Amino acid sequence: MRGRSHKLIDLGDIESVLNTQGYSAVCGVDEAGRGPLAGPVVAAAVILPKGVMIEGLADSKKLSAARRSELFDEIVGLDLPGAVGIIDHLTIDTMNILRASLMAMHNAVLELKVTPDVLLVDGTFTIPNLAQPQYAIVEGDNRCRAIMAASIVAKVTRDRIMDEYERLYPAFSFSVHKGYPTAQHMKELEEHGPCEIHRKTFRPVARLIQEYALF
Repeated sequence: MRGRSHKLIDLGDIESVLNTQGYSAVCGVDEAGRGPLAGPVVAAAVILPKGVMIEGLADSKKLSAARRSELFDEIVGLDLPGAVGIIDHLTIDTMNILRASLMAMHNAVLELKVTPDVLLVDGTFTIPNLAQPQYAIVEGDNRCRAIMAASIVAKVTRDRIMDEYERLYPAFSFSVHKGYPTAQHMKELEEHGPCEIHRKTFRPVARLIQEYALF
């Protein structure tokens, strides 16, 4: 069962529009980590109450790591209703990454201590098995403040997880490339082979496993 989906012709300031329509708990949902070859996919759900303004909100991908961290601390410090959902590499390997991302988003919404009235979901898909009305918004992390906040929380949470993984797997510069298929990461994969947190079903990793008869 899919969430109830709505298409928007002219977004404008969607949060304000929804507030005037009686929706007070508007929740942004976004994920980080669909593209990497290693580690989890992390989703965040954040409710920005009416009147709460956070200066400098933007798509997390357009911010420096330092600025993302500052905004993350500000969002957390405001004690806004928010939660994360984390799907690990093992689960990702049992399903496609889209399903894993939607599962992470679903889990994040269910973890909220405040029930949202409406969901703003970054991308083209809504989240299955949720009762709230949903808007799937392409480039929502550029257009909606609640999604921007969720984007930052998801990205910083995942980055910090990958920083910790570098301590466990020092052959890989996870604190630098975060598991994405950069030239540096591909070189490390060729030299050392995949480690335990690599996504074994992703093509570059699967090829190396086949070549070296690993795992």
